[in-house]
Amino acid sequence: MKKILLIEDELGVQITLEDRLIAEGYEVKIESDGISGEEEAINNQYDLILLDIMLPKRDGFTICKHLRNKNINTPIIMLTARNTNIDVILGLQQGADDYIMKPFDMGVLIARIESCLRRNNIEKNNKKTEKGIYHFGKFVLNTNSGTVEKEGSLIELNVQEFRLLEYFVKHPNQILDRNKILDEVWGYDSNIYTRTIDVHISKLRIHLEEAQKPNHIRTIRGLGYKFIP
Repeated sequence: MKKILLIEDELGVQITLEDRLIAEGYEVKIESDGISGEEEAINNQYDLILLDIMLPKRDGFTICKHLRNKNINTPIIMLTARNTNIDVILGLQQGADDYIMKPFDMGVLIARIESCLRRNNIEKNNKKTEKGIYHFGKFVLNTNSGTVEKEGSLIELNVQEFRLLEYFVKHPNQILDRNKILDEVWGYDSNIYTRTIDVHISKLRIHLEEAQKPNHIRTIRGLGYKFIP
């Protein structure tokens, strides 16, 4: 489920957008002022940010500039009642990906959101293919150096744990049964019964701090596992 951060102070707009976005299958977090919105965007991972310009405490232009200066590349769509070209140009110059003016048609906004998410996924996939670097959540897996980092800190994995995680990130959103994983990662005959995979996945979840509530490595009962980037 894609996560959207809505930074908007108008209650009516909050309610309308939240209802529609949830109906479209998105998870929504709302912040009502610029400072709390910026902090939320910095401290948590989102797939897209809907950012109003006229906000209490800190305006949307400043928030957008701060996020880009911190190398936070989450797609940003700016929302505003201001319709001058200079505002559009300024928003894009600060790093916004798109700009939509109030009052807006909800169908148009949803289409813009989907377009932004699609472009972002293509850019990420191209980056992964070219550099062998895979981003998921707060983690970065580098197949060139054989390392995994979380927010700049190295995570110590043994060789087999790394190979298993690499296999998962290269096959996102696919149900992978144990026999296939054994065959591809360990090179075992698929007829051999083993708990090796389950043990290694348990260890990986501890490293990824999701032992209690799996986020990236999901168990699909009776079928196997699925990796969610």
